[in-house]
Amino acid sequence: MSTIELTVDNFNEVISGSDFVIIDFWAEWCGPCRKFGPVFERVSDKQEGVVFAKVDTEAQRELAQAFEITSIPTLMIVREQVAIFRQAGALPEAGLDDLINQARRLDMDEVRASSAAADKNQ
Repeated sequence: MSTIELTVDNFNEVISGSDFVIIDFWAEWCGPCRKFGPVFERVSDKQEGVVFAKVDTEAQRELAQAFEITSIPTLMIVREQVAIFRQAGALPEAGLDDLINQARRLDMDEVRASSAAADKNQ
């Protein structure tokens, strides 16, 4: 599956219209980002039911600021409109596959309940 370029204009539509999205925040000048790009593409070809998206932090500064991206590459996973994972740094192909498989196994009802309980206690 090819990746989608996320912008301020399509971000909400993609996130709200997809149950599972993995986002790569990157920039052209970033060496680790350029090395991770092909890994991201290869994994996107193998993983069914996942939307792979990229945010160019230089072109989409508003999105980078909204998500407080201070280091790139940064990966974010959103399931059912809930951000469940965020980490700076590139992963090897096997690590990215494993991360996606772990995210698939999460019980989203449990995640939402836990999040609601945490919000209630604040």
